[in-house]
Amino acid sequence: MTIQDIIQGKKQWRAHMARVKALPQDYQIVYQEMQKYLFKVGPVDLTEETGLLSGIVNFFEEGAALGKDVLEVTGSDVAAFCDDLIKDSKTYADMYQEAVSKKVQKSVKKASNKAE
Repeated sequence: MTIQDIIQGKKQWRAHMARVKALPQDYQIVYQEMQKYLFKVGPVDLTEETGLLSGIVNFFEEGAALGKDVLEVTGSDVAAFCDDLIKDSKTYADMYQEAVSKKVQKSVKKASNKAE
């Protein structure tokens, strides 16, 4: 990653957050909670330019434009809404599970080769 990539990423993030701040207050609150939740559960492509967070803002902008309450858009269980959004996404937990499995398999194979 070059310095230009970092600068460009910061510009994109600031533009993204400006869009969030332009949303009605209730949408901003729900977005911020969703963002915290998603950062914790960790989809790998979360902050890419066309990634999930931008899609959520697009969705919220449409809901706000239609005059809908934010919970009409997401439903009352916001965490379940988030889980549904990322159900097919690779998460950091998935990557960690794969790494652990590979390490265990490698260790077991190494131990069994020594035993022979």
